[in-house]
Amino acid sequence: MLAETRYFGTIDLDENRVILFERGIMGFEGYKKWALLYDIESEGENNISWLQSLEEANLALPVISPFCLVEEYAPIVEDELLESLGKFADEDLMVLLALTVPADVKKTTANMKAPFIINPDTAKGIQVIAENEDYPVRFQVYEAVQQRKAAGKKSQAEKQDAE
Repeated sequence: MLAETRYFGTIDLDENRVILFERGIMGFEGYKKWALLYDIESEGENNISWLQSLEEANLALPVISPFCLVEEYAPIVEDELLESLGKFADEDLMVLLALTVPADVKKTTANMKAPFIINPDTAKGIQVIAENEDYPVRFQVYEAVQQRKAAGKKSQAEKQDAE
């Protein structure tokens, strides 16, 4: 299927890559068909993808795995909300956070309160409100990435010292 996209132009998208959000997503309830896209030409590690509407070419949301930002992320969600995803094991679900990227990228935030949860096996998704009171709507991405990089460098140095 040919799909018009905001950042990638016209792409040939395999039908099995279409994700159905039966209730739409917050603020865009009328759009049900989406695809997860990423820039394959980007060099290096690219943790940001695009949740692209297949019904509106200009509607694409940058998303990231919460595990790129924090070690643990376990949104508390009512089981009934996840029933629309079909049968799944918790570890099989894909969880993504919407990013807000202002002109100053150091002020980029991720919405930890309203994750997208996708079942790749059924190609169904839902956006939910996590009941966790400590999950912010505007989690500071730049600070988290810097902390993870620093922890990674420290861990690498400790491994080298042990050798």
